[in-house]
Amino acid sequence: MKTMKAEQLALPGVRQLTPYQPGKPISELERELGVSNIVKLASNENPLGPSPKALEALRDEIGELHLYPDGGGFALKAALSAKLGVSPAQITLGNGSNDVLELAARAFLSPENSAVFSEHAFAVYPLVTQAVGAKAQVAAAHDGSAGPHYGHDLEAMAALVDASTRLVFVANPNNPTGTFAPHADVERFIARIPADVLIVLDEAYNEYLPPALRFDTTAWVRKHRNLLIARTFSKIYGLAGLRIGYGIAQAELTDLLNRVRQPFNVNVLAQVAALAALGDLAFQQQSYELNRRGMQQLVEGFHALGLQTVRSYGNFVMVRVGPAAKVYQALLERGVIVRPIANYGLPDWLRVTIGLPEENARLLQALPAAIAAARG
Repeated sequence: MKTMKAEQLALPGVRQLTPYQPGKPISELERELGVSNIVKLASNENPLGPSPKALEALRDEIGELHLYPDGGGFALKAALSAKLGVSPAQITLGNGSNDVLELAARAFLSPENSAVFSEHAFAVYPLVTQAVGAKAQVAAAHDGSAGPHYGHDLEAMAALVDASTRLVFVANPNNPTGTFAPHADVERFIARIPADVLIVLDEAYNEYLPPALRFDTTAWVRKHRNLLIARTFSKIYGLAGLRIGYGIAQAELTDLLNRVRQPFNVNVLAQVAALAALGDLAFQQQSYELNRRGMQQLVEGFHALGLQTVRSYGNFVMVRVGPAAKVYQALLERGVIVRPIANYGLPDWLRVTIGLPEENARLLQALPAAIAAARG
């Protein structure tokens, strides 16, 4: 009887994948090092937790867990429709916005096709591309006149689009760099991309943009049949643990995504919490203001230590510390979890989530000793 290793049965792209590495959980660090009183600034979570209205909605719904969720997400789609000024038929609900990204890859990519994205862009783009066997075409990040600034080079990305391209990922703001491309530049980029190429505009951190930079990008969906906007409830809404996001596109494109979407992909608790959080404008503003002040606290603290940062428009900031893997480990030993990003091609940098004031202060206090230990 012939025997085969399990990996021989998988598609070549799957065999070559490196699994996504999430930020280290607090419980794991407690088990590994026996550290307590831990601060986690690794996963771009909202340090305030969920909206109080979302928590109330969850308590009210907990007795209904024996029932399947609404597979069409009627109530949440209706609320999103009213807020965004689009039809419910233009909304795809996902198990986090990651799910929406994967739906796009499954619906539009094959081994004969390619996807274009930027260097230092979100790690899920190459993962979903490679998982379906498609080719990744990666544009080098921007080099500005004042030196590298790690943002998307939209001109370079457009130049990589060829006859094989079926999908382009644009993150704005981008994770992990925090960089932001002006909306006018993005709109010109979208207009340049052929109509038979799907553009995924990933706006997971859109709500953290300052008021002067906010723009109704859903207006572009009305003009471009090949545009999909992906957003999430994981960040400013504080619902990362429930995994819920959504896509906005023209109805014809939404229909295609729903053909590959799993039935009941968004659970009942996620739907009711997202619906409640969507209407909690006071909590969203509180989260925005906390992030703005925390960003200033960390950036000023890093600069006082002589460390370089990249201007960020999300709820995190990159800081250059030298031997980042060693600094990361030294911080773990001091009860602080941040995110090393060598897997993004940035081995000298750490990505730090904006936390509560006391959490930010804890990092800034621990960082000098951690850097000294790493360099010693």
